[in-house]
Amino acid sequence: MPVFLDTRDADFESAFEVLLSAKREDSPDVDAIVADIIEDVRKRGDAAIIDLTAKFDRLELTADQLAISSDEVDAAIAEVSAEERQALELAAARIRAYHARQMPEDAQWVDESGATLGWRWTAVSAAGLYVPGGLASYPSSVLMNAIPAKVAGVERLAITVPTPDGVINPLVLLAARLSGVDEIYRIGGAQAIAALAYGTKSIAPVDKITGPGNAFVAAAKRRVFGKVGIDMIAGPSEILVIADAQNNPDWIALDLMSQAEHDESAQSLLITTDAEFGRAVAAAVDTRLETLERRAIARASWRDFGAVVTVRDLEEAAELSNRIAPEHLELCVADPVSLSQNCVHAGAIFLGQYTPEAIGDYVGGPNHVLPTARSARFSSGLSVMDFVKRTTLSQMTPAALRAIGPAAEVLAQSESLEAHGLSVTARLDHLNEK
Repeated sequence: MPVFLDTRDADFESAFEVLLSAKREDSPDVDAIVADIIEDVRKRGDAAIIDLTAKFDRLELTADQLAISSDEVDAAIAEVSAEERQALELAAARIRAYHARQMPEDAQWVDESGATLGWRWTAVSAAGLYVPGGLASYPSSVLMNAIPAKVAGVERLAITVPTPDGVINPLVLLAARLSGVDEIYRIGGAQAIAALAYGTKSIAPVDKITGPGNAFVAAAKRRVFGKVGIDMIAGPSEILVIADAQNNPDWIALDLMSQAEHDESAQSLLITTDAEFGRAVAAAVDTRLETLERRAIARASWRDFGAVVTVRDLEEAAELSNRIAPEHLELCVADPVSLSQNCVHAGAIFLGQYTPEAIGDYVGGPNHVLPTARSARFSSGLSVMDFVKRTTLSQMTPAALRAIGPAAEVLAQSESLEAHGLSVTARLDHLNEK
């Protein structure tokens, strides 16, 4: 049974704090293991990758087999049905169009002193995308990570995807082809992150690594950060639905289960202004849990981390939502746009009862790689901005240096950085001699 809360109850605040602080991450002590794997890859390169792939994926490879060849990709994607291909092509086109609008613009201007200032945006040269294998092998994640990188102008995009027992997911390879991925490697785990970060004889290093993974992958991304950039450390999936009684309880139940079926540690929350409606949704969830294919996973998630919260009004609902800062926020109310103005902490907002979160996972256009575990309070979902960096531009004229240089001299002196100040003084002295 999920937790049922009501803001009118005397113990609500303490119960809500328990809900907020629930530890959902499955975080075994893997850091020492990951540190050893990374060091092994740094020392032995391809040989370490080959040994670890045999150990964890039960797949014997040679160095020239680490990369999946273009012919192998062709053969695999030939197995994809026309219906699935068309769906992936639609998703790719919509994701590409949305992210193209995110591209920032260069700027340059002359200020009142006569100095020319500005900035220029350039893409990272190479990026690596980690794609989980096995049951968590999602072609949609390839599209969501690879397309923004290519839209940003990344010249070289490599992906790593484990293939346990040698099984390749044709849809993942088709998604890679549609996204413009340049290199595909059949490796996974912390060793894949290490290879992307430090490089081996067969795998050139990248500048940034994105993509989801298990606890070992997350620990590896933490360890290589600084050597390369990373997107985020993502936790279990989560959804918050704010709904009034003018909704179909079964629709809301399915929306809640759409995240619960991801992972036993996922969290599905409902906030409603009508307690009876909340109970109806919970009953609908129970009914759906009898037939869902992943019902064991969804049931555990709903039982251990689910909640139905009854509030006085939508203003209070927005206040609670901001404290939760959910990864996904559905607003199934009469005026979702107005309510969304008060919901300032959320990874993605889905407006109205005809916008299920699953649309965002696949074909909506916005990215589905989103901040979890309340990190939407200070971070954003994956975008083109994750694959570009800003370089500032400055050019002083003699007049501009005369206008602002003396202030730089004063500040350098106040910080006891003599050479800083003298580098300005020497130029001003030269100008004054003219």
